[in-house]
Amino acid sequence: MFLILKIKIKQEIKIKFAFIGLGNPGEKYSFTKHNAGFWVLDEMASRYKINFKPGKGDYVIASKPDNILLFKPITGMNNSGASVREISDSWNLMAKEIFIILDDVDLPLGSLRIRPKGGDGSHLGLRSVIYSLNTNEFPRLRFGIGTNEKMRPAEKYVLKPFRIDDQLTALQSVKRAADALDSILSNGMEKTMNWVNS
Repeated sequence: MFLILKIKIKQEIKIKFAFIGLGNPGEKYSFTKHNAGFWVLDEMASRYKINFKPGKGDYVIASKPDNILLFKPITGMNNSGASVREISDSWNLMAKEIFIILDDVDLPLGSLRIRPKGGDGSHLGLRSVIYSLNTNEFPRLRFGIGTNEKMRPAEKYVLKPFRIDDQLTALQSVKRAADALDSILSNGMEKTMNWVNS
């Protein structure tokens, strides 16, 4: 008699980064400036022909084996850290493998900045992530949302959609941000930073 052992091999997604876009869930916030991180990941999902599905925690996920891993926390912007920590623990990610995409009111619309680490820049969602991970040494892409509108108080400005005159620039910025993430996957961080930040 032969004993046949059936071994189930778990398929793992081999990635350089897990891209996590910050924003607020729900239709009410879909088109607000604070959701720029969600917009960029929606563009990435469209390019890779993948769909977001509920994860095993407070997030939705879209993935492609051996290629790409996208997350959108659903805890609300200011509590993003709890979800990011959950993602980090569940997927056994190091801080340097967590790539955050977020809006930045202090950058003009059309501008992008990539940094390998840094402070929160008074962004409450990023502050929550830094607190929950207990480190600020993770890369991030800041998506400029500043316009010539009245931008203070910022907490009101970021929860409004862009004016019609700014929507085309915003759309172009989303595509350029997705281009940057694609470049990171194919060309690496340093080359992409040199291009985006120049």
